[in-house]
Amino acid sequence: MYALAVNGSPRKGGNTEALLKEVLGELDNEGWETEVIKVGGTDIRGCLACNGCFKNQDNQCVQKKDAFNEIYSKMIKADAIILGSPVYFAAVGADLKAFIERAGYVAFANNHAFAGKIGAAVVAVRRGGATHTFDSINHMFQMSQMILPGSTYWNMGFGLNKEDVQDDTEGMANMRHLGRAIGWLGKAIQPVRESYPKQGR
Repeated sequence: MYALAVNGSPRKGGNTEALLKEVLGELDNEGWETEVIKVGGTDIRGCLACNGCFKNQDNQCVQKKDAFNEIYSKMIKADAIILGSPVYFAAVGADLKAFIERAGYVAFANNHAFAGKIGAAVVAVRRGGATHTFDSINHMFQMSQMILPGSTYWNMGFGLNKEDVQDDTEGMANMRHLGRAIGWLGKAIQPVRESYPKQGR
């Protein structure tokens, strides 16, 4: 099975990346194929509201000059999608938000392409805004007919400087539990995922 983590932080080696890797470490231990892709700090922009994805229905965005379609194709392949964001002004970072706008809309336009997949949000925060950021990411999962595993707390880790989140003992333990929960859920639904009841437009 394959889990894709999308890092919305522009900071290389930052707290968002550390949290995502902690989740994926548990899936690595269970034999999953895992990958982290960075969208933070890239040139991926938001949706143009052109509805080209509805017209073409080819599981691609009509904007071809950035890496969106390459990453989106990995999301189509993935059994589990984990989206990670830092908290900027109490909300999702702009780079990940732009990516979410397009990914959710292209999937919606293509017969709910994410339906039945596992979705999990991970948030790195200094102090405030983590729950709002967590909810915002989950909104795309929920309207995409995805399955969200629970964990021991909301999936957030606290820290300001690089690697500070490693000192958040509870937050890191939550990430490891989330990884195990994704692994369990993946095995549980694998035999029946193709029969997931998609709701058309």
